[in-house]
Amino acid sequence: MSPTQRRVLLIAILASFVAFLDGAVINVALPAISKELGGGLPLQQWVVDGYLVTLGSLILIAGSLSDVFGRKRVLYAGLIGFLITSLLCAFAPTGVFLVVARALQGVAGALLVPSSLAIIISTFSGAAQAKAIGRWTAWTGVAMIAGPVLGGVFVDTLSWRWVFVINVVPIGITLAMMLGLKQEDHGMGGRVDVLGAVLGSVGLAGTVFALIEQGVYGWGSPRVFLPLILGLVSLAAFFFWQTRAKQPMLPLGLFRVHNFWVGNIATALVYGALAFAPLTVTLYLQQVAGFAATAAGFVFIPSTLCMLLLSGVFGGLAGKYGPRLFMAIGPVIAACGFLWLLMMGEDVNFWTNLLPAVLLFGVGLSITVAPLTSAILGSIHPAQAGIGSAVNNAVSRIAGLVTVAMIGLIVGGTLDRAGLDRAMITAAALMLVGGIVSAIGIRNHEPAAEKVQTVVD
Repeated sequence: MSPTQRRVLLIAILASFVAFLDGAVINVALPAISKELGGGLPLQQWVVDGYLVTLGSLILIAGSLSDVFGRKRVLYAGLIGFLITSLLCAFAPTGVFLVVARALQGVAGALLVPSSLAIIISTFSGAAQAKAIGRWTAWTGVAMIAGPVLGGVFVDTLSWRWVFVINVVPIGITLAMMLGLKQEDHGMGGRVDVLGAVLGSVGLAGTVFALIEQGVYGWGSPRVFLPLILGLVSLAAFFFWQTRAKQPMLPLGLFRVHNFWVGNIATALVYGALAFAPLTVTLYLQQVAGFAATAAGFVFIPSTLCMLLLSGVFGGLAGKYGPRLFMAIGPVIAACGFLWLLMMGEDVNFWTNLLPAVLLFGVGLSITVAPLTSAILGSIHPAQAGIGSAVNNAVSRIAGLVTVAMIGLIVGGTLDRAGLDRAMITAAALMLVGGIVSAIGIRNHEPAAEKVQTVVD
């Protein structure tokens, strides 16, 4: 690995780490936020989903911006925006202000993820690319799982507000490293699909609002069914527009590539479970089992270590032997971890109830995530790395957005032991189906497609 490649990989890891960390670090802070600002479960859901709505809906247009204007420029804008919005979240005086600040933070986060992965795709090739993606995946996976640990420490020792202040450190380091990066990156030029971005954002926001608020007002309330109708109509209009736009935000032609569309179905299932299950477990440990925020966060440390030690290894193996076997086995192992938690009661023993489960979960994710990313992005033309990674990340964020929004439907208005069981069965089922889809549909060593047509005829 050359010095430039090493710097690019570190920049990509740090930039995406911040975005993924902030999506996960908030989990253990939710009870403290609700205690200080009020709002109950709906506020807790919106603090999570306010970020995911904008992140998921704008990540596609961010991928287009990355390809059009250059990855470095978009990365700079995302880092600076994330720094500013993190401080807004830290000093939020009310719940509504915090939700709005989180939504703005999601806008900045949308700029970080596709551009960080795209610079890896454009800098590395072949087996080295698969290994680099494995390392990137390991550290972004670590951010998602280790986030509750950092959040717990800050909540118990300082304040929930520090989970946002801490972003200043990695962002500052990343910006300093980018100043010394001499790599040329001018982008390909073109247009940005503004109408597609608006329709996609309104569609997601309306649908998610209805899913969250139905627990309070019921499906028959105009406050629920009107946003739901608006959201569904906007989503339908979004997909219709994507077939007509000259330079669409979501190039539907990408889904003609076999591993790309199969891999994204697997992504939706796996990441839907990944967003939903750890959040539910973290809330249960604090609100039912009586864990402190720090203790709840430390529960997932074994999973973090698994991701650190194994993701690069399995990414390299997938580059050598093909991703299908790993993508099939990994979700099944992770599902066993969720099912293990069915034996957990209100009096939780870490060594027998939690440790085996989180180890299975961590090993399963380590086997799955890097091969999954490599299979999807390795199947498309490098010139579309930005939009390709954006689509894959949008699928994962939207899947998490929907499953988090459905927590109230699955566990009920108050999280209890029966609700946790329903949540773990749901998460395990999503993982198992993801493994089955991969086993049946993924093709090993599929060559990268030629640059596909971005307009569907």
